[in-house]
Amino acid sequence: MHICCANCALYPVSALRGKGIAVEGLWFNPNIHPYTEYSNRLGALKKLQDLWKLDIAYSDHYGLKEYLRNVVGNEDDRCAYCYTVRLERTAGTAREINADAFTTSLLVSPYQKFDKILEIGRILQERYSVEFYAEDFRSGFNAGRKMSRDMGLYRQKYCGCIYSEMERYIKKPVAGST
Repeated sequence: MHICCANCALYPVSALRGKGIAVEGLWFNPNIHPYTEYSNRLGALKKLQDLWKLDIAYSDHYGLKEYLRNVVGNEDDRCAYCYTVRLERTAGTAREINADAFTTSLLVSPYQKFDKILEIGRILQERYSVEFYAEDFRSGFNAGRKMSRDMGLYRQKYCGCIYSEMERYIKKPVAGST
């Protein structure tokens, strides 16, 4: 399972374990900005790993330069690049370790482009010959947030990239206003 952050991993990991599915996590998030945010999210996942005894591999690479080089000029479709690069690493890792399937904690967030994630996951399923496990975890989003608060995990306020940070903190003008 690609893990974007500890908060989003809580419900999907719980749900999968509840079904008897073994979960191996992968941290690979070169989109997160600034570095302090990246570091806080990484630290929260390591805390969760210790608390829940999770098996997580870390591809610890702060990839702001590569991310920006690939989305500048195409910011409105940046999520497709972001999902693809992270899920591609996850699918490749799943194939390397002979996993039955791969998935992502992104599927829990109502703020993500769910259908785009499914589309990319299915393309990578074919490319890497590993099933993309596509479960809609969004019904557990609030439960995951509560678990996160109860565990004292760092809780972020935006998706992760510099653009989502901007959108979070800058009010968008209302049509017709000056």
